[in-house]
Amino acid sequence: MMRAVACLLSVCLLGALPAHAAGTTAAPAAASSGATASTQLLRAVRERLVQSPVVRGAFTQEKTIKGFQNPLRSSGRFVVAQGKGIVWQVQQPFASVLRVTPDKLQSVQADGQVDFQLQAQQEPALRAINSMLFAVMAADVAVLPQHFDIQGSLQGKEGWRLTLVPRDKMLAQWLVRIDLQGDRFVREVRLQEAQGDASVIVLQNPVAERALQAEDARLFE
Repeated sequence: MMRAVACLLSVCLLGALPAHAAGTTAAPAAASSGATASTQLLRAVRERLVQSPVVRGAFTQEKTIKGFQNPLRSSGRFVVAQGKGIVWQVQQPFASVLRVTPDKLQSVQADGQVDFQLQAQQEPALRAINSMLFAVMAADVAVLPQHFDIQGSLQGKEGWRLTLVPRDKMLAQWLVRIDLQGDRFVREVRLQEAQGDASVIVLQNPVAERALQAEDARLFE
């Protein structure tokens, strides 16, 4: 299923690493120090991020496929809504909609025909995967450590960078790492896949809102 999710994201959108004990008394201290540094970094990032129920904006994506010289490009708009999920409304090169909700992952063509759909009832792991995807897009620093080992740094007065390395072996079969960059919002997501493919998603003109607009609410229906 993880590979199916990766394909959907690719097509529709077009360190504190664990310390290993070495038989010395210094290893536990190093692990504790690393965990503390990661916690402090995430806390600082959270303070810089806008906390909003809804974030909407535009996106562009460039997908590089191993063995192909030219990257695939797509663009459109996105909506991230707490408690509902993420909607990617692709406008170029072909119109489509990808919905990522707690209970479902669905790809829909412009004419309303469903290309692909996964239900959490049939695939129990889907809830965890969708939670991870939402956490990445919202830079949810409370959820990210559940899925990733994290390292990074603060940049200037508002900027920050995070590198996420999967903890889960199933996730690691698809994903090598995710690099996030932002300020008051997430601005760029870089995904390096285990098969050699890579994606760069740039989020443009993000706007924080207290509630979904009517046109955005319909995207989640």
